[in-house]
Amino acid sequence: MIYSLRTLLLCVAVSWSPLLAAIELSGYCPPATRIDEQGRCQLHSQYLQYASPHDKGVGGLKTGLPPWRDGFTPQQIDLGRLLFFDPLLSANQGLACSSCHDPALGFSDGRRKSLGANGQALARSAPSLWNVTFMERLLWDGGQPSLEAQMQGPLYSPHEMGNTPDTLLARLRANASYTQLFNTAFTGEGPTLEQLSSALVAFQSSLVSLNSRYDLYAHGLHSALSPREISGLNVFRSFVARCAECHTPPTFTNQQIAVLGVPERDGAPLDIGAQGVSGDASQRAGFRVPSLRNSALTAPYMHAGNFDSLREAVAFYTAGRGHGVPEGEDLKLHWHIWTPELSDRELDDVVLFLGALTDQSFLPTIPVELPSGLAPGRAVAARRQQHDSTGEQSHD
Repeated sequence: MIYSLRTLLLCVAVSWSPLLAAIELSGYCPPATRIDEQGRCQLHSQYLQYASPHDKGVGGLKTGLPPWRDGFTPQQIDLGRLLFFDPLLSANQGLACSSCHDPALGFSDGRRKSLGANGQALARSAPSLWNVTFMERLLWDGGQPSLEAQMQGPLYSPHEMGNTPDTLLARLRANASYTQLFNTAFTGEGPTLEQLSSALVAFQSSLVSLNSRYDLYAHGLHSALSPREISGLNVFRSFVARCAECHTPPTFTNQQIAVLGVPERDGAPLDIGAQGVSGDASQRAGFRVPSLRNSALTAPYMHAGNFDSLREAVAFYTAGRGHGVPEGEDLKLHWHIWTPELSDRELDDVVLFLGALTDQSFLPTIPVELPSGLAPGRAVAARRQQHDSTGEQSHD
């Protein structure tokens, strides 16, 4: 049989198509971890040598870490990485986890309010995922106690990724590449929803950021910070500013719910925050204290992008107790909210110090290809283009 040149070229192109190449899972632990004798990745950090408790005082330079999640295999973490960037997980296959948690933006999305699968704005912003392995409660309202519980919301909410458990599981099982990868990463025949959850938790738990210039300073290299950054650190930890009492090193959060009286933007109604979860009126408009690590990358700030810049967010705390509380609201403001009367120079120094908390040295690699055949990052780029075309202010 004689084949045309066009047919031969087409056959060669298909046979070399990268989408047909087998995807293999990494056998190496992420750089923030080390593999143990059982082949599992364990956290590795200089902070592990410090015995001082993380939940006492305002956090010294050599304060220890809170409890964390680890013990996953390299293959489970790498499978979670593929799933995290794959739009296959959303109902319309146009939205990945990375669409709202973009590595380039500190695993946030640069929006005041994130967009769901239908393109409509959600109620709150996307919090950063850096160091979620140390978090005891998740979401802005602190409503979820674990990563496993938290991910059920975005995956299956009709306002977010919009999928259903049955549809998602059927898609994964219909994909021969994913089936093979799940069976490589886990014992027992897969994929299962439990394995999906475990893989995503494994990947997110590997997102550790503890190697900023501040950390070099904390471990003894005092030249790592400039004089003004050191000044900002001193203000931050002072009993005048009281920043470190809630944003406690080394994670720069005490993980508690705090009622600050942050004003809503553009006449929006008050977000009742943690009260909606607990029913406790004293937590009305209360939100989980976020970590300040990589905060220079995650503008705008607060639960709904209430402040556009770090300078604006820091200045909020000096404007007087309760100055942003809506008329008619009797919020139980956190005790540390007062009027510290910081100078412009001190505020600027605090902002400079916060910039020294930036560390993305252990960014994961964005997959070049996915088992689904969909393009990694496509959802992120498409949604940014849609966002920009609406005329809404961009923070990318």
